Amino acid sequence: MPSTTSTQNENQIETPRELYGALFTDVLNNDSLFGKHKLFGDSKDFMDCTPKREMSDILSDYKKLSNKNSTSCLKQFLLENFDIPSTHNTPQFSDSSDINTHIKTLWKVLRRSANNQKFNGTLLPLQHDYIVPGGRFREIYYWDSYFTMLGLFADGEIELVENMINNFADMITHIGFIPNGNRSYYASRSQPPFFSYMVEAFAEYKSSDSIYVTYLNALQAEYNFWMKGNQQLSTSNKFQNHCVRMHDGEILNRYYDSSDTPREEMYRNDVETAKQLKEINPNFNEKELFRNLRSGAESGWDFSSRWLKDYDNLYSIHTTDIIPIDLNCLMYHLECTLSKCYAVYGDKEKAKLYTQKSENRKNAIIKYLWNKEANYFMDYDIIQNNFTNNFSLAGIFPLFARIAQKEQAEKVAKEIQTRFLKDGGVVTTLYHTGQQWDYPNGWAPLQWITYKGLKNYSYDKLADEIKKRWTQMVEYVYSETGKLLEKYDVVNVSTTGGGEYPNQDGFGWTNGVYRAFCTSK
Repeated sequence: MPSTTSTQNENQIETPRELYGALFTDVLNNDSLFGKHKLFGDSKDFMDCTPKREMSDILSDYKKLSNKNSTSCLKQFLLENFDIPSTHNTPQFSDSSDINTHIKTLWKVLRRSANNQKFNGTLLPLQHDYIVPGGRFREIYYWDSYFTMLGLFADGEIELVENMINNFADMITHIGFIPNGNRSYYASRSQPPFFSYMVEAFAEYKSSDSIYVTYLNALQAEYNFWMKGNQQLSTSNKFQNHCVRMHDGEILNRYYDSSDTPREEMYRNDVETAKQLKEINPNFNEKELFRNLRSGAESGWDFSSRWLKDYDNLYSIHTTDIIPIDLNCLMYHLECTLSKCYAVYGDKEKAKLYTQKSENRKNAIIKYLWNKEANYFMDYDIIQNNFTNNFSLAGIFPLFARIAQKEQAEKVAKEIQTRFLKDGGVVTTLYHTGQQWDYPNGWAPLQWITYKGLKNYSYDKLADEIKKRWTQMVEYVYSETGKLLEKYDVVNVSTTGGGEYPNQDGFGWTNGVYRAFCTSK
């Protein structure tokens, strides 16, 4: 087995508040710097600035600045001391080619070189090249990258796939887990754990089980991160980090950000959400709100009715109360992968241990997350001791992970056919809330998860129909706009909006899933 390298705690990474010092609040609280056609489109633009010299020198000079309250003075100081990131939503090139050629060109546009420059700002260094999603997303993202890799495999960019997997393994080694993205403001949370799927896809492409041994330590450390604190759980202490003790003692997982302050990259949004809640509940728990917003971001579904008590109000978010279907199916796959890793390595005892863990989790998923009355898999509210009764495409994950029983798969497929299938593919949820991970929006990763889940249970006709409708919609929008978008309105077959920022162009996982669909049987 490869030697285990010690990891550093995520708290050792300097947060943006620590990095920027007094500039942090002075800039983020200056309304005149933010908005369309202003210096920053949103909080993330400021977080992504690259200092031109040592931050200690910049802050020393800022301390001496006499007119900090002047917006024009502050703006001039920022321009002199930082490289301001582009706020353009579209890739910086003109290309009128067919969609497949366009995507191959996009791989070059979205590619970033290993970054070890002297002044990184919030950007965490990576040793290998990687793909960014595009638009305002200027860094690598965890779960995005799995779906991006599907397209890279299709286009023969295998070295880049390996580089990205190695970047994630490096982050596990040096940070202790894979953060949401390689920015210091993401160092308190992860994203849906697709690393085991990345390793599996790479091993299958290489037709080599030795790949599993290569990444065994990284996979084990990933598992340890998500399971941290599980041994401290008891009947009186049901929650610990990402772990939850269920009623009969089973251990399942939830999304959980270790910080309870406003997200730095969405600081202004979170502060505004807190203000809205304070108007109706002056005594609300501010830290609890911020942790739930952050944990919702860890889910990748930021935001969705899945996490809301009141679908009309984001401030009702309670992510940490919820046992999510998707996360636990991904953890099941991670346990299965670890079992295979140890079997290939020759450690039969640990292989058996993780087989048992995966079986225990599978049984718990069926027990707690299958809603017999709704004939669908649903998230579970551990506080209310009941299903959230939210119909979402998270319910397809037990088919994707091959957990669902045959009869359950049949009922889920029927719900997908009758309720989720729209003209442009499958819709994320059945609820029109204005949140971007809700009706009428459809997202590339969920089209793929649904397609593969249905294929796993031989619902080929429905799976192929979803593939056809989604790819045709992507082609239509591309012909009309010249863009490949982050998300689409699959009900009206068009571009879409909703959420905290405009629809982004680029776009890594859309490119990846489209190309994977083009080459899938």
